Amino acid sequence: MTPRSIPFYKAEACGNDFLIVDSAHMGKDVAGFSRRLCDRHRGIGADGVEWVSLDAHGRVHARLFNADGSEAEISGNGTRCVAAWCVETRGGSEVQVVTVAGEKECMLLRRSDYDFEFMTEMGRASVLGEKTITLEKGSEQGLEISTGNPHFVQFVDQFPSDWQTRACAIAESREFLHGTNVELVRVLGRNRIEFRIWERGAGETQSSGTGSCASAIAAIHSAKVVSPVEVYAPGGKQVVHWDGADALMLEGPARLICKGEFFV
Repeated sequence: MTPRSIPFYKAEACGNDFLIVDSAHMGKDVAGFSRRLCDRHRGIGADGVEWVSLDAHGRVHARLFNADGSEAEISGNGTRCVAAWCVETRGGSEVQVVTVAGEKECMLLRRSDYDFEFMTEMGRASVLGEKTITLEKGSEQGLEISTGNPHFVQFVDQFPSDWQTRACAIAESREFLHGTNVELVRVLGRNRIEFRIWERGAGETQSSGTGSCASAIAAIHSAKVVSPVEVYAPGGKQVVHWDGADALMLEGPARLICKGEFFV
């Protein structure tokens, strides 16, 4: 008897990797199944699963489940990965991706084989203001940003050797009802920053699309840089365009890695 299997694509954007799976295969325990798929030793391995479906208007609906099984509103990098999958499988150069955080339009700038570059309309972002939170080992101050999902941004001169421990404690603080993503940001120049991120539901990752946006927005709001901003992370560079109002645009790569079948 042949075991049941489900098809998948795997893609990455600046080192942030995702599985793209038809939502028809979600099953009753989507959180548990997402954890199983993302397991890097007993599954395929990824930061999250983008469960996708198409509607009658040709739009892609994507629900993102993190590696720990929690559902997130959106991933900027994951959205680009979904767009790359859509261009590869359906053609075209513009992809409308409907996320929990709203509809995002991805415009293909260039392509070479399985490497893609997109400009994505990220929607409205909000600067919620300064916030001080109390932890067991003292207090932490940062700037709260919403890019459709929550972020807590801190500026640093250097990345502390134990930044992961500090960021994890902030992300899991009871002062954030649904948790938060945490970014530590270094300003490199008038149009350049670099950051490290602790992602809610995934931990330390190589990069983040919404994290790049939040980091740039915080730096622009604080008059440390001007748009457009080159945002560097261990996984690569993205460019954020923000005019201080509604026009938030994110430019960055996505790459299809492989496709295959997962035995259930």
